[in-house]
Amino acid sequence: MKPLESGDPSVVGSYRVLGRLGEGGMGCVYLGRTAGGRTVALKVVRPELVADAEFRARFRREVALARRVGGRWTAPVLDADTESPEPWVASGYVAGPALSETVARFGAMPEHGLRALVAGLAEALVAVHGLELIHRDIKPSNVLLTLDGPVLIDFGIARALDSAATSSLTASGVVVGSPGYMSPEQVLGQPLGAASDVFQLGTVLAFAATGQGPFQADSDAALLYKVAHGEPELGALRGDLRTLAESCLAKDPADRPAPQQIVALLAPQGTATLVGAGWLSPPVIEQIGRRSVELLNLDAAPVPPEPVPPTPTVPAMPPAVPGTLGTAGTPEGAAPSPSPRRRRRAVIAIAGVLALAGAAAAVVALLPPSKPDGIPAAFLGHWRGETSPGSAVSDQITLDIFGAKDGTGGNSHDISGHDNLTEGSTGQSGLCETVYKQQQVTDRKVTLVRDIPPGGGGDGDWCANLLGRSTVVLSLADDGSVSMSWDDQHGGTVKAELRVVFRPKK
Repeated sequence: MKPLESGDPSVVGSYRVLGRLGEGGMGCVYLGRTAGGRTVALKVVRPELVADAEFRARFRREVALARRVGGRWTAPVLDADTESPEPWVASGYVAGPALSETVARFGAMPEHGLRALVAGLAEALVAVHGLELIHRDIKPSNVLLTLDGPVLIDFGIARALDSAATSSLTASGVVVGSPGYMSPEQVLGQPLGAASDVFQLGTVLAFAATGQGPFQADSDAALLYKVAHGEPELGALRGDLRTLAESCLAKDPADRPAPQQIVALLAPQGTATLVGAGWLSPPVIEQIGRRSVELLNLDAAPVPPEPVPPTPTVPAMPPAVPGTLGTAGTPEGAAPSPSPRRRRRAVIAIAGVLALAGAAAAVVALLPPSKPDGIPAAFLGHWRGETSPGSAVSDQITLDIFGAKDGTGGNSHDISGHDNLTEGSTGQSGLCETVYKQQQVTDRKVTLVRDIPPGGGGDGDWCANLLGRSTVVLSLADDGSVSMSWDDQHGGTVKAELRVVFRPKK
């Protein structure tokens, strides 16, 4: 992320702008944060496009379409203002590097990582195409890498799969896409279908496997000609992955495989199985961990003076104030606490695939703890696990706990996030915000209460009815693993065993 420049907004809608993430053809992308602490990616339209009535109409239509896209392998559109003098759209922020950046820095991906990458993107396309949408700009910079799998972003130019939309685009003479990663149909101005996205997926596979796109030329014009008429360069790619790349890059859309076929080939047991076996190299994992910690420091603030309890017999905890760090009161009989040190905020990011026959990904916000020694160092790190067989819910869990530089958890925990839930009995899915209030901390146990804040459900009271209020307990075992348990809404207890994948460097 880059610092804000002169002329950059400090606020967009209700979001405070923290810095620049990059620029695209439509506008500048900023990192933003809500008053409640949720971090988002904000795309603000370039001023020269705002006065274009045709662009405005297309932007309204495409934001409405992008709001429909959801699922584990895509970043959801959360908010937008298409009528503002400076139109903008907010999507879920993914604290992971782009595929383009990772390959440039660490080289081509190993075979297992390639399979997980392409299978996850193919599953994303299954969901997108199921809504009769196409992405139209799948390229390495629009694929983000996370510990839980690849995430496809930037649906800013996604369009409906209908002849009216594609023909009007072609008639206007606009070619949408990125040279070298476009499909032949895009280059030739032909009607687009789902197979266009599959061609672009093939270009991403080739890039991740070889370190460069499958079409190379000295100019955009020559590059576009090669895309339309030349053969792809696949380097040392071998075996079924090479065969798959060749099929995806077929000139005739009818000769390309469907996304469902790609998933069946690469991940017959599901992409989550490939990801769960570890799909990223240690240097990439370390890079993601550093970015998570850096994100915490963006909004650091001094700790306010500790309040004095009205009587020495009643422990006091100040109310949580957005943008500040709270501290615990002085227990009965204890000497007054010294002035609190300035601490780095500790973050616990909980991402899960939670379902009655579906999935959830969660990052939760924690309020200040009631015990002054914070989260013990033994709980710090990136954890993975899943619910025990026979549990009332199926949950593949990722738990990130990052603390202060001295190796302790610190006194303050501030996380924002969401759950992507699918209810198995109805098939309904939605985006839900979750809040955890910390109740108690000991050396071997952390107790939390989970709840849904007002307005936290994407569909009325659906999120609250599905998740409800429950107590979550993290217990440290003798072998260093963590047991996680909570009560579900059906009178049962859900249990999961978590193992540490890596720990933050002190």
